[in-house]
Amino acid sequence: MPTPHQRDFTLEPVDNERLANLAGPFDAHLRQIELRLGVEIANRGNVFRVTGRDEAPVAQAERLLRTLYAEAGEETFDGQSINLRMNAAGVEADAATGPRDDGDYVPQDVAIRVRRGTVRGRGPNQQKYLHSIATHDINFGVGPAGTGKTFLAVASAVEALNESRVQRLVLVRPAVEAGEKLGFLPGDLSQKVDPYLRPLYDALYEMLGVEKVLKLLEKNVIEIAPLAYMRGRTLNDAYVILDEAQNTTIEQMKMFLTRLGFGSTAVVTGDLSQIDLPKHVKSGLRDAVEVLHDVEGVSFTFFESGDVVRHPLVARIVGAYDRRDAQDASTGPA
Repeated sequence: MPTPHQRDFTLEPVDNERLANLAGPFDAHLRQIELRLGVEIANRGNVFRVTGRDEAPVAQAERLLRTLYAEAGEETFDGQSINLRMNAAGVEADAATGPRDDGDYVPQDVAIRVRRGTVRGRGPNQQKYLHSIATHDINFGVGPAGTGKTFLAVASAVEALNESRVQRLVLVRPAVEAGEKLGFLPGDLSQKVDPYLRPLYDALYEMLGVEKVLKLLEKNVIEIAPLAYMRGRTLNDAYVILDEAQNTTIEQMKMFLTRLGFGSTAVVTGDLSQIDLPKHVKSGLRDAVEVLHDVEGVSFTFFESGDVVRHPLVARIVGAYDRRDAQDASTGPA
C-alpha cells in the first residue's frame, strides 16, 4: 500500500466566521475539494491536515485552502463559487490520486437516522454503498431485486433532508411497462404515472410516515416524477434518485446525469437482469457502467444474490437465474 503524503498547517488569522464560510454547511466545501483532488482534509479549528497518496494534490489542496481562506472574509461561498475557484486555479479532477476502490479499501460504517430508527448496511456491499453515497456526488447501485439499493438510497436522502443538507428530494423513474401492455389509463397526469412510482412512495412512507410525506409533496419539497420530465432542468441543493435505471435509454441516462447542479447528490439504481426495453435498445445503465467506470467522483456498487435481504428464497431464485444466464452466455444461442 503506498505511503500517504501529509501536510499540517494553520490558517491565519483565527476567525470563526471566515472558517465556517470556507468549510461550508456540514463541511460541504471541504468535501467538494476532497473529491476534486482525491485527498482527505481534516481540521480542528484553524489547524488543518491534508493527506493523499501523492505529494502534488496534497500541496495543491493546501494552496487552494489558503487562497480560499484569504477570500472568505470578503465573499460568502457556495458550491458554485468553490467550483469556479478550483477551475481558475487549474485543479484537475482527473489528476486526483486519492483513495479508490481497491483491495485495501475498507468502508467506514455509516449509520442513517430516520423515523423508523437507525439504518445500517448489512454486509460489506451495503456498507460500501452507504459510504460511497456519503462521499461521492454520483452513485450507482447495480444488482438484483431485494438487495436494498432503493431503500438505502431513500434513507440517505431522507436523512440529508432532515439535516438540511439538501433543500428537496427528487425521485425519478422511467415509465416503462414491465412486460405487460397496460393500454389507455384514464385520469390526470399524476394518476397515470403513479403506478410506476409506487415503490418510491412506499419507501418514503416507511421513512417519514404518510402524513409528513403528503405535506412535503404539497410543498414540493419532495418531487416524484417520470424521467421524461427532467429534461431541461438543473437541480441544485437536491438529492436525486433514479430508480429502475436499467429501463433508461443511453440518451435518457446522459440527460439525467447532466441535470446535477451544485450541492446535489444523485443515486442511480437498477437491475441489469430485468430490462424491459425493446430488444434492439441498449440499456442506459449498462452503457453508463461501461463509459463512466473510471470517472473520478462517480462510484459503483455491484450487488449479488448473496446481498438479498428479502425472503431467503428470493436469493436462491436470483442465484438460479444467474446460473442459467451464465450457462446461456457460455454456450451461445441454440
